[in-house]
Amino acid sequence: MRHLLKMADLTKEDIFEILDLAAKLKDERKKGIAHPILAGKTLGMIFTKSSTRTRVSFEAGMYQLGGHALFLSGSDLQLGRGEPVQDTARVLSRYLDGIMIRTFAQREVEDLAKYGSIPIINGLTDYTHPCQVLADIMTIREYKGKTEGINFCYIGDGNNMANALIVGCLTVQMNVSVACPAAYRPAADVLAFAEKFGDKFRMTESPTEAANGADALYTDVWASMGQEKEKAEREKAFDGYQINDRIMEAAKKDAIVLHCLPAHRGEEITEKVFEAHANEIFDEAENRLHAQKAVLVKLMGLANSY
Repeated sequence: MRHLLKMADLTKEDIFEILDLAAKLKDERKKGIAHPILAGKTLGMIFTKSSTRTRVSFEAGMYQLGGHALFLSGSDLQLGRGEPVQDTARVLSRYLDGIMIRTFAQREVEDLAKYGSIPIINGLTDYTHPCQVLADIMTIREYKGKTEGINFCYIGDGNNMANALIVGCLTVQMNVSVACPAAYRPAADVLAFAEKFGDKFRMTESPTEAANGADALYTDVWASMGQEKEKAEREKAFDGYQINDRIMEAAKKDAIVLHCLPAHRGEEITEKVFEAHANEIFDEAENRLHAQKAVLVKLMGLANSY
C-alpha cells in the first residue's frame, strides 16, 4: 500500500489491516497512551474543497502521532494560477512526507501520485471518499461485530459516497442494496465492479425495497458541495428518498443508521431518526480520526513500525 486514492485499490486484507490498527490506536487514545509514531514527519493538506471533519481530523491525527500538518488552501498554491500538477507534485515531494488532498477531480489525486514520490491520500473527490468509508466500515464492525453477511443499505444520490461505499462494503463481504433515482445512479465503473458480486448487490429505485432486512442504513445530502444551484431540482428528484419511520420499519429492529455529515435534517433524514441514532452517527464521525491515523501510519511510518 503506497497511496490511498480510491477504495478499489484496497483488498479486503488491506482494509482489515487498516481497521485493526485504527482500533488499536483508538484504544490507546482512550487510555491516554501516547503513540508518536510519526515524530518529525510533515503532512501537507491541500484543500480546494472546504471541510470541518477532514481538516480537523487529519490535523489532530498528525499531532497525536507526533507529526505536523500543514494546511494549504487553493489560494496558497500555484496550482490555482496554472502550474501543472506534475510540477507541484515534484516540488512538494521534496518538502513533505505525505500529502492529503480534498478536491473536485479524481484526476488531480491520481496525477499527484503519478508524478510525486511521497504517499498521497484522497481526502475526497467528486468520484470517491475512501477515508470516510474506512470509518464507516469501522463503525459497522464495532456495532455489529463483523462485516461478512451484514445487509447494508444506501438511500439517496449515487454520488462519491455511494461509489466508495459500494466498493468498500462489497470488498469486506457485506450484502449491498442501493436505492437511487434513475438519473442519479452511481458511476458506471462502480456498477460494473458490483456486478461481479452477483446477488450480493442490488440496485433499485425503491427505498423501501432496499431497506428491507437491512442491518445498517446510510444516507448523504441530496446536494453536495458545488451542486447548490441544482438544489431545488434535486429536492424534487429525491422526494421519497428520505430515511424516516417508514424506512426504519422495513429494516431490522436493531438496524443502525449512519450519515457522513453534515446532515440536512428534514431532507435526507428526519430529525427523529437522526436523534434516535445520534450515537452511531457521531461514533462514525469520531472514527474518521482513528481510521485516518491508521492510514497515515501505514503510508508514512517505517515498515512494520507499529
